[in-house]
Amino acid sequence: MTTTATSTTAVSNQPLAELDPEIAAVLDQELGRQRGTLEMIASENFAPRAVMEAQGSVLTNKYAEGYPGRRYYGGCEYVDVAEQLAIDRVKALFGAEYANVQPHSGAQANAAALSAMITPGDKILGLSLAHGGHLTHGMKLNFSGKLYNVAAYQVEEDNFRIDMDKLREQAIAEKPQVIIAGWSAYPRHLDFGAFRSIADEVGALLWTDMAHFAGLVAAGLHPSPVPHSDVVTSTVHKTLAGPRSGVILAKQEWAKKLNSNVFPGQQGGPLMHVIAAKAVAFKIAGTEEFKERQERVLEGARIIADRLNQADVAEAGVSVLTGGTDVHLVLVDLRNSQLDGQQAEDLLHSVGITVNRNAVPFDPRPRWSPPACASAPRPWPPAASVPPSSPRWPRSSPPR
Repeated sequence: MTTTATSTTAVSNQPLAELDPEIAAVLDQELGRQRGTLEMIASENFAPRAVMEAQGSVLTNKYAEGYPGRRYYGGCEYVDVAEQLAIDRVKALFGAEYANVQPHSGAQANAAALSAMITPGDKILGLSLAHGGHLTHGMKLNFSGKLYNVAAYQVEEDNFRIDMDKLREQAIAEKPQVIIAGWSAYPRHLDFGAFRSIADEVGALLWTDMAHFAGLVAAGLHPSPVPHSDVVTSTVHKTLAGPRSGVILAKQEWAKKLNSNVFPGQQGGPLMHVIAAKAVAFKIAGTEEFKERQERVLEGARIIADRLNQADVAEAGVSVLTGGTDVHLVLVDLRNSQLDGQQAEDLLHSVGITVNRNAVPFDPRPRWSPPACASAPRPWPPAASVPPSSPRWPRSSPPR
């Protein structure tokens, strides 16, 4: 069957609602869900309009393997500008010597960082997954647990905090090639200076994963790991409120290794529409309005933690891990309550509040076993701090 130019053009120019009403309905329903519920998943956010405009743009069409000025495709003169803007802006935002903005996700940024720093079989020392670490910090089923020799440090059972003296002793005993600072579920600041000192003492490299708290760092409301770390990775879509993607920061001496381990080591062509959206997000992150929003994030998290620390909540067997929070999330301990994490998540969902369950350190109930009994809803994200006067999307033009 031959497709005519006329029919092809008609299909190419059809609005989504006409061409694919099923997907259009999904987008409308998800928009309604986001507008009509309280989003309190700590790893989610609402991307600004300009970020979504850049991501849903003509840059979707462009292939651009390589780096600015050194592409394997022609016609890259304009996407080069977009990528260089993203690089320059994120370096200025965090005071970094080097940046790679091509990783498609935080996990791919982490994979590239590890492959640049060490070789398979080398030892990494990171926070245990069950104690707040991330999959890419050494989980057995993840690439990090398969390719590298993994040792894990934990939080203390009496206060759920990392004891840096014990971490030092463990590092001396384990002699890792890389020490990982950073977390997926840990509500307190890390002492990056202490991590640096320990890494230097045992001859290890220091990699910090700041995926969760990067927006707080950008706003000057959280200690920065950049001056202390050899390599820093992050997502862009959590507290930074950008597109779903990753970024790598480092000292300039790591530029060649990191670049080659992103492309061609981990990825092929970069997503130029996403990189343009990153550039927009990094510009926004340098504004006073962004800082004010991050301040509201912290204030909201502390208000929730304070309320959950009250006596009437304690009587129900509910407590707050570490007794409070320094960041944008609150870990709620349900081990002594009548609910487990799945039940609490479902109950909150039924009244229009979206959270996600997470493991509590030392919980005897397996995280992934039925009925998904992890015991810590992880509420209060940046999304919940959007002021009522600022609609999440332009009301006259919902995103498609």
